Amino acid sequence: MNPETGVDTIGAARRRATRLSVAAGMAFLVLAALSSFLPGGGGQGGGSPSSSYSNRPDGTSAWAELLSRFGHRVDRLRGDLDSSGLDPGATVVVLDAPGLTAAEARDLGRFVRLGGHLVAGGTGSGDWLASVISGAPTLTSRGTRTAAPVGSPPAPEVAGIRTVRAARLGSWRQSGALDPILAGEGGRIIAVARDVERGRVVAVADPSPVQNALLAVDDDAALALGLAAGRQTVLFAEGAHGYGRGEGLAALPRRWRLTLAGLGLAAAVWLVGRSRRFGPPEDEARPLAPARWAYVDAVAGTLARTRRPHEAVEPVRRRARELIAGRTGLPPDAGPEELYRAAVRLGLTEDEAAAAVGGGPIDESGVLAAGRALARLTGGRR
Repeated sequence: MNPETGVDTIGAARRRATRLSVAAGMAFLVLAALSSFLPGGGGQGGGSPSSSYSNRPDGTSAWAELLSRFGHRVDRLRGDLDSSGLDPGATVVVLDAPGLTAAEARDLGRFVRLGGHLVAGGTGSGDWLASVISGAPTLTSRGTRTAAPVGSPPAPEVAGIRTVRAARLGSWRQSGALDPILAGEGGRIIAVARDVERGRVVAVADPSPVQNALLAVDDDAALALGLAAGRQTVLFAEGAHGYGRGEGLAALPRRWRLTLAGLGLAAAVWLVGRSRRFGPPEDEARPLAPARWAYVDAVAGTLARTRRPHEAVEPVRRRARELIAGRTGLPPDAGPEELYRAAVRLGLTEDEAAAAVGGGPIDESGVLAAGRALARLTGGRR
């Protein structure tokens, strides 16, 4: 508490710090909400849908681990895809990559024509598959719970499979120039394939059979191994999930970096709000005491109504004369004229000077003038 102003400056500072912390927390929540709409955003923690880094139900980390246990070399492609860096002898997996650019899709097309094996599909794949292969399939949100191989003989990716379990995430409305290899209830096709020059494309409308939640159900694990097409190397495209080629913090997905930035901002605001200030929290200019003119006028009016104004005003005059003499260097027995001139030099009006030294009328106006003179001499203000 400030003893001069009566203001709880410490409490006010704490309230300001609390408001700043709340504002920072809200900003962090907004950043976290917006990050789900950015590349690499995916709502839950643990990675993006169909990312081989993700251990959540819709991730594919278990698929990558399964491939490794069966002798495949599993690697991750971070950053933008470039056909010059893709081994045509490998299988490349690009699932749930709505942010894939047309240039990257064209690079995937060159990779396939040179002999590469591409497993693609999931969310947004209908927008970029046309840049990979002519006659691309058309995606719909209607899915199926189970599916089985179609065609005779079955495609190599589904050979030996009886039933796979899916999560009804979607199907191909039209297979385009590709051949259906997996279909479920109502003839809903969830996977199609086709040889393209020296390579091959497998388009999966619903990637849930190879995701963590369903990989161990029915023949989903056999499908996951079959999609590798016997290639020794399987490359998961992680740039589409927000993983760049940088190192350290730069290698984290954009969503994670935004979350860390929001946490850092909230922590910084909290530290500023709780830290000791280098200077006083109150205002630089100290507020003066409240004005006393109203009080003087009220007291003087009361004294004047006693009908004995001379006795009431004499102590005021005596104190005023002492202050005038002391401030101007006059002797204590200085006369009224000397005191009057000294009072005027000190800034009193003529009426106030006359009332202070005893030269004014002893009525209500004289009492008020004497009181105002004493207030000026003692430092009162309006």
